[in-house]
Amino acid sequence: MSTDTTDVPITGKLQVGVTSGKRRTLSQTEHRGKWWRLVIILIITGVVLAPIIAVFVLSLQPSLGSTATGWTLENFSLVFSQTNVGTWLKNSLGVTLVTVVVAVAVAAPAGYVLSRGRSRAVSGYSLILFIVQSLPVVTAVIPLFILFAQIGLVDNLAGVTIIYVGSTMSVAVWMMAAYFDSIPITLEEAAWMDGTSVFGSFTRIVLRNSLPGILSTAIFSFLLAWNDYLVAVVFLRSDDNYTLQIGLQTFFQQNQTNWGLVMAVAVVMMAPPIILFSVLNKYFSVGGIGGSLAGR
Repeated sequence: MSTDTTDVPITGKLQVGVTSGKRRTLSQTEHRGKWWRLVIILIITGVVLAPIIAVFVLSLQPSLGSTATGWTLENFSLVFSQTNVGTWLKNSLGVTLVTVVVAVAVAAPAGYVLSRGRSRAVSGYSLILFIVQSLPVVTAVIPLFILFAQIGLVDNLAGVTIIYVGSTMSVAVWMMAAYFDSIPITLEEAAWMDGTSVFGSFTRIVLRNSLPGILSTAIFSFLLAWNDYLVAVVFLRSDDNYTLQIGLQTFFQQNQTNWGLVMAVAVVMMAPPIILFSVLNKYFSVGGIGGSLAGR
């Protein structure tokens, strides 16, 4: 008798063919999905960058009454030599840098207490910070203006700096506390067993491993102070005390049709944040130090 065994290999081939076909179909679908995501990302990026590119292009165009042709840097030399842009830039940089230094210096130890503390006082402090950061700055502008007018801090860069530091502090503390939570406390306990004090472990271990968190807090504080308009327009009155944001507004009102000069001032205002991100981008890391104790 003969046995027909042709069904077995045929079935196996069919199963292999169906499986490979499914894999091919899934691969094609994933490939198409990647292309669609890439196209969407490119469109969104183009929409976001279009105004910025337009500002740069217009700043390089000759201004009204200029004899230059093509792209030129004449607008930048004019705004720095014939206007107070240099003074406004200096005021903005001074106020912003002081805000960043004070905010980070205070938020780091405060965030450490918030991260490591386990008491009712710390919980109450955390609740207060949460309530404060939820309040908009505009609700405090008028009371602060009345108070600062009595002590001579209106039309004063020091008064604006105090407001910036206060409005930044609550979020800065939360940001530092959130990053300190990712650092294993076992590292500090090992240092304490070696005779290191609490302050020593904080400075030598926690801060040294918190560079991304510190930079994130510093950049947040920088952007908040640098981009502010509301506080500056209320508290600053004289041209010599203007920050760059108020100076750009007044300059635009005086040169509404001279787009080359106005866009040159806008480029000057955009340059510091761009430079900051370009320089500090390499210091950011996605991963933490959760594996520092591996093998212990």
